[in-house]
Amino acid sequence: MTQMALVIDLNVCVGCQACVTSCKEWNTSGESGSLADLNPYDADPSGTFFNRVQSFEAGSYPNADTIHFPKSCLHCEDPPCVPVCPTGASYKRKEDGLVLVDFDKCIGCKYCAWACPYGARELDEARKEMTKCTLCVDRIHDENLSERDRQPACVLACPTSARLFGDIHDPESVVSKAIEERGGYQLMPEWNTKPANHYLPRITTSASGCGSDACSCKGAGTALETPESLESLDAQLEHGQLHLASMATRI
Repeated sequence: MTQMALVIDLNVCVGCQACVTSCKEWNTSGESGSLADLNPYDADPSGTFFNRVQSFEAGSYPNADTIHFPKSCLHCEDPPCVPVCPTGASYKRKEDGLVLVDFDKCIGCKYCAWACPYGARELDEARKEMTKCTLCVDRIHDENLSERDRQPACVLACPTSARLFGDIHDPESVVSKAIEERGGYQLMPEWNTKPANHYLPRITTSASGCGSDACSCKGAGTALETPESLESLDAQLEHGQLHLASMATRI
């Protein structure tokens, strides 16, 4: 079965929020819109977003690190949000593996939001309907668009190409190759939801100069990222041990 998904490269994500704004712009005017913006220019704005980027500090000096972590619906292969829906509004499509919401059937009961361990669903306060990332389903299958444009808006907007899109069940796809070559991993696999979206860990390369034995700054208090420290951070990130589960599930 085809399973479309995102693969996000944490090594090059700079937390610029381009994916967030492009997602909001496209979806608020598309099949999923309109998406609420409440008090957008006040001190406490809120609203409906399908995609968010959470940035936080991890580790301690001199091995501190800033992590930019994009988060949206993971389009699980075994989505717990689907069977709990009392009206059948939440469903998983066989043709592309996307988990979607039929707004005409949604009654805003929030059962799916409670069932989702990743906090990927948001109730639109204006419409009183549950919303979520659709991987821009109204773009990716639109034959009126060029092949390049038949991708999610967030993928097209990313200035560092940190977001890849494709079929993870196709071994020749760009996403499958990236997962295999870079050790892509799923978020919180212990939930057994089989998230389709994967993350590529940060990597570093040893180079002569700064950090080498010949470098005058070594041992002088300069913050250096060692492979060991980053491996530890990535292991914690993968298993939600950097307060990611509590931060991301209900933000």
